[in-house]
Amino acid sequence: MYEDLKREVIAAARKAEETGLCRPRSGNFSRIDDERKCIAITPSGIDRMTMTEDDIIIIDKELKILENKNDRKPSSESLMHVGAYEARPDINAVAHTHSPYALAFAIIEKPVPPVLAESGHLGCEKNMGYIPVAVYGRQGSQALADSVKLPLTKGDAMLLAHHGVMTVSGKGADDALVKAMYVEDICAAYYRAITVTGGMEPCIIPPADLQFKSPDFK
Repeated sequence: MYEDLKREVIAAARKAEETGLCRPRSGNFSRIDDERKCIAITPSGIDRMTMTEDDIIIIDKELKILENKNDRKPSSESLMHVGAYEARPDINAVAHTHSPYALAFAIIEKPVPPVLAESGHLGCEKNMGYIPVAVYGRQGSQALADSVKLPLTKGDAMLLAHHGVMTVSGKGADDALVKAMYVEDICAAYYRAITVTGGMEPCIIPPADLQFKSPDFK
């Protein structure tokens, strides 16, 4: 039961580490089922490269464990994932990563402007294309779970103050991960641009030019 959801979560978690978005055993990923009754989420402190389907935990939105075959500890960020699903009924996957360039801007709590066309894939047009920053909340706390709700009204990606990145998707865990990749690319490009200019802000892409989806974007 839930095997498809588990496989999807494992694939995203492994790809995140392979592409450098997460260090070993950091970050977390989840996928809610179509009836929105249960959530498949990565466990805490398990090597994702050796993780199996039996390591993925199934919880409900009250954090009650529905299935835990290997008696693992659920992700410490389970509350945050539930908060995202409560805030956005249209999404079915959440990715939380600790990619280095994005983390730098999360530490200084600086929204990142749309300097690349890829910003158009993050759904942040309501925020003028900027990747917003969620207010600080201690890891694993209700405050952190609550902090993601406002940024989720502005788009599908955010920086978590002093913590990392969260992206969401209505198209599955892999799509949420792709958005996290775009966040890191945008943050890296922005970092390099302001380094070259000595801190001068670069021109940004007009919001009207961000309202598109490329044909090959899934």
